[in-house]
Amino acid sequence: MIYLELFYEFFIVGLFVFGGGLATIPFLQQMAFRTEWFTITELMDMVAVAEATPGPIGINVATYVGYTVAGYLGGIIASIALLIPSITIALIVSRLLVKFRDSSTVKYILYGLKPASLALMTYAALTVFSYAIFNVDISELFAMVLPTIDYKTIILTVVMFVAVFLLKKVHPIIFLAASAVFGIIFF
Repeated sequence: MIYLELFYEFFIVGLFVFGGGLATIPFLQQMAFRTEWFTITELMDMVAVAEATPGPIGINVATYVGYTVAGYLGGIIASIALLIPSITIALIVSRLLVKFRDSSTVKYILYGLKPASLALMTYAALTVFSYAIFNVDISELFAMVLPTIDYKTIILTVVMFVAVFLLKKVHPIIFLAASAVFGIIFF
């Protein structure tokens, strides 16, 4: 039964991960909560080791988790389960891309997938950062940091950046003076 669970969990990760190794981390976090095969702290350790060893992060972690849960066969099953969807999808997509390479719909679909991949990888990077530096979940880190952010300063910085960008020929002293006036008015 454990072999089927391993296959299923890693097949789902392989089926839905788009964007590479770091994009697997949010899926692996969810797996940690669902299966309790490993903790989030252990996952961060696995990612650190997977980054330092040859091979993709997802495969390295799948092999490790499979091995720790069900021995050598578990490691093999988890790795193969992670690979099957990727290989199958890559073969299908490569055939379709050759056939529809000039299709604007395909270009728009790929364009739409980029932000999702970026968001997943950014989330993964922030998660690793929050555990590595603060040893807390990313949501806990935001709960600690958000109340301390000075939003007025951020808004003023953005306004000044846009002003500098739009008014390139204006002397920098004008921007500094305007910023000081805004500081007096708003703060």
